[in-house]
Amino acid sequence: MKYFIKTLFLFSILFFFGACGGRHMAPAASMPAASMLKATGAAAYSDDQFDYEEVSFSASGGSSNYTMTADSSSPFLGELGVEQTRKLVKMADLSLRVENPEAMETPLTELMGKYGAWSSSTGIYENFRNYSIRVPSPLYDPMLTELSGLGKILRRTENAEDVSLRYYDLESRLATKKELLKTYQGYLSRANNIDEIMTVESRIADLQQEIDWTGTQFRNLSNLVDYSTIHLEIVGPISASSYSEPTLGEKLRGLFGSFGRVVSSGLVVLMGIIIYGIPAIIILILLFWILFGRIGLLKKLWRLVAGKK
Repeated sequence: MKYFIKTLFLFSILFFFGACGGRHMAPAASMPAASMLKATGAAAYSDDQFDYEEVSFSASGGSSNYTMTADSSSPFLGELGVEQTRKLVKMADLSLRVENPEAMETPLTELMGKYGAWSSSTGIYENFRNYSIRVPSPLYDPMLTELSGLGKILRRTENAEDVSLRYYDLESRLATKKELLKTYQGYLSRANNIDEIMTVESRIADLQQEIDWTGTQFRNLSNLVDYSTIHLEIVGPISASSYSEPTLGEKLRGLFGSFGRVVSSGLVVLMGIIIYGIPAIIILILLFWILFGRIGLLKKLWRLVAGKK
């Protein structure tokens, strides 16, 4: 009996300490999502660097989503956790109204020279100009500001596309392929027979094509990142043309001009009849006289076929 009482007392003590331990662990499971995110190391940046970006974390066996947005000028972590610069392709569309579009050529040329920019395409019309200006990306904002001050802004739109993932992916793939090419070139010097040499050379040729293709994509993307584009339209003043009633002299000139056109058309028709119609009539009469008239070739041929003399 005493052994039973001691055993029951021991189990009671163990149950009491287990319940207390469970109560002390409960606050950790109910921590706020942001605290759990920082505690588990799922977020590597402070709140002032990001507004939105999707990351995931787990708490108490479950999972949640946190939404933040990265600022365009802030760095971000690459696939290997290395801090990298964000790559943006910037483009603007600017339309200005000025008093004299032709007079804008000089200040625009000076402005492009100041910022190291150039026009990749230019269109010049009577009352309109358009340019596609490429400017180094660090100087994009100040040049756009100065361009906006050259006239009255009719339209201004800006767009910035984040191509960081694609940029660093192409850069990484290009470096990997170049290292692999060096490895295969090293194999080539240690090949034992012609079959091994041909196999390695075939792989080297394939790798070189992949390097050329990836390098072209990377250079094109780098060019768009390094040089922003500003599509500029320069429009002249609106021309207000008023309608005026034609004078009596203009009406008479129009009337006699129409009469003269009718007479000249009639003379052309008459000359055509004289030149082409009369000879045609003479030829028709001659043919009728030969075939059916006094000579009557067709009549004689018909009698011959019918057996008449």
